[in-house]
Amino acid sequence: MNMAAEGNYQGARNVRDWLRRRVKRAIDLVAGITLLICASPVMLAAAALIWICEGRPILYQWKVVGQHGLPLRSWKFRTMVRDADERKQELLGKNEMQGPVFKMREDPRITRSGRFLRRYSLDELPQLWSVVAGDMSLVGPRAPLASEFSDFKPWQKRKLSVVPGLTCLWQVQGRADITDFDDWIRMDLDYIDHWSLMLDFKILFQTVPVVLRGKGAY
Repeated sequence: MNMAAEGNYQGARNVRDWLRRRVKRAIDLVAGITLLICASPVMLAAAALIWICEGRPILYQWKVVGQHGLPLRSWKFRTMVRDADERKQELLGKNEMQGPVFKMREDPRITRSGRFLRRYSLDELPQLWSVVAGDMSLVGPRAPLASEFSDFKPWQKRKLSVVPGLTCLWQVQGRADITDFDDWIRMDLDYIDHWSLMLDFKILFQTVPVVLRGKGAY
């Protein structure tokens, strides 16, 4: 292939990739708005449950790192005690995940209502606002906390070369059963390297039964 032909091929490929990203964004926008409307009764019920059982605040401001390492602020329903961030330090010795991410199945900071909400991923419904805003996608690698990202190895940081999402391969292929952060990252990079709209749809369809069964939730 001569240089001119190779340039034309690369240009066509770039246009195709750009169009696919635009379609992905359109799907996120339409689906995000639709899900917000459909899930609004569930979100109101979740807010009422937290209010009755735990009191205020109902929402937790989720400060994470988004695409290209930029700060991202989103929201979740509060599922932990109010001083959860402060108490995390004393629990680090019980971390069940190898790597910079903290995961603990029987985390004592999780409230009674929070355990139910987490089991069915209802605590993540407010993040649909971030999907509509374009800060997140329905499908993409999970955004890390800033404190976690600072301890990433150089090769692990490539997971933030794309827009973070609500669900990805980690959620549907093991989740709490995966205890090595390197394995989690490899799944994210596999998604990035083989991304397609069909892969997104496949992950979304696989996410539904995982959520309904409350499988693998921390």
